[in-house]
Parts: sequence; structure tokens; C-alpha cells
Amino acid sequence: MCGSPDVEMLTVAGHRIRYDVRPGDARRTPLVLCCGIGAGLEVLQPVVDQLDGTVIRFDVPGVGGSPTGVLPASIPMLAWMVDRMLTRLGYGEVDVLGLSWGGALAQQLAFQHRRRVRRLVLVSTGTGVLMVPGRPTTLLKMITPRRFGDPGYAAGMAGYLYGGSARQHSDTIRKVFGEQVRAGSWRGYMYQLAAGACWTSLPFLGLIRQPTLVLTGDDDPIIPVVNGRILARLIPAAELHIYPGGHVELVTEAPTLVPVITNFLRRTL
Repeated sequence: MCGSPDVEMLTVAGHRIRYDVRPGDARRTPLVLCCGIGAGLEVLQPVVDQLDGTVIRFDVPGVGGSPTGVLPASIPMLAWMVDRMLTRLGYGEVDVLGLSWGGALAQQLAFQHRRRVRRLVLVSTGTGVLMVPGRPTTLLKMITPRRFGDPGYAAGMAGYLYGGSARQHSDTIRKVFGEQVRAGSWRGYMYQLAAGACWTSLPFLGLIRQPTLVLTGDDDPIIPVVNGRILARLIPAAELHIYPGGHVELVTEAPTLVPVITNFLRRTL
């Protein structure tokens, strides 16, 4: 990895949130990264290494270095917390990228705090509980957070769970997950599952007015490609980019996919 995160802690609504700000080109709109379920902010380091603007990452409660809350937080509550965090850090308008579970949080942010979000990038994600599900056997494996606490297990299961280039790059999966400060708690993982199980974006997708880029892989066992098509169809200002690969291609093939994202973010309206 080109640079390790210099993480700090911030208290928002009684929750201690671990975050990292990687300063970059001040001419670029800061980009907020929302990680997948159970993943600490270090997992997206390969993405950060390919970006030149300011990048903001964080661990939701119960994940990575953020302590688990007493009660689970809903997706709308987490979106409010991220909005408050950005205010506390002194940021105004931002772009937001959400990967997998983080895509739900990104969608909610764009809808709930529309003045905050300039552009939206949704990667390997869907509409929540009402999306077209992946393979049942794969989803059963997703119930356990073991892959985040055991890099060897993650590498062994990578191709089966994630598809695409993860079949050839299990060493990358092992390294990325091994870089996390800690795996987070079982309770925190269950809280994330519960938040996703009680949420869908279908009622408000037509109200997301920000320019949106939807990236989806054609070999994703967790989020079938049809979910990306649905998002791109229902979000008024969305465009779809289908790439050859699986669920975590953004991490394993960052040099290929990040330029697609930066070109979209820099494009004039």
C-alpha cells in the first residue's frame, strides 16, 4: 500500500467514530468512501492510493476501530451521523462513493442530505432488502464476519464469495483484510445486517437528483448485475458502467476502475 491511514476519533451522537482524512488536490471536491459490511476503512486503501483529491473514510459503529453502540443504528441514522461528522470536520459539499453495503448508506446520504452530496458513485450495490438476491449459498456465507477477522479464510473463500478477479488475486484479499486495525465485533456486524434488512431505497430512488455513476460487475455472486441496471434505470441522472468482474473489483483492480470514477467526478455538468 502506498500510504497507511492516519486515523483519528470523533464523537457524534454519543458514538465514537474512527475516521481518516487523506488530504489531496484542493481543487477537487472531497470524496467520502462508505465501506462494505464488516469492512474497516483500511480495506479501501487501494482505492485511496489511486485518487488525487481529498478522501474521507470512516468506520461505522461496531466495525474496525469504532466501538459498537448499545443499540443498532438504522441506515437513516447512520446517514445523519455521517452528515454531522462532515460538519464537525469542516467539510461542506462532498462527493460520495458507496461499495456494497456502503452503497445503501451512500444512497441514503444523497437523498436525506441532498445539499451535502454533489455526485454519487454506487459500486456493487443494490436497493436493499427488495433487491434481486445473489446465490443463496453465497448469502449464507455472508452471515458470518469471519472473513474480516481471518485473512487466510478470506483468501480461501475469495473466489467463491466475490467472483471475478478475486479468484486469481486471493493474496490481495488476504493483504487488504490483514491491514485492518481490527475486525470489529460480532454484534456490530449483526447490527449492520439488521440495518440493511430493514431498509430499501426503492421508494426514493426517483428523488435522487445528483448525477450518479452505477458500477456493477458481470460476475458478482452477491449482487447480481440486474441490480445495477435497476439503480441506473430508477435514478433520473444515473449512468451505468458494467465491468468484467466480481464484487470487490474496485479493490482488486483499482487501477482499472478508479479512472472511470475520477473521469465521472471531474466531468463538467
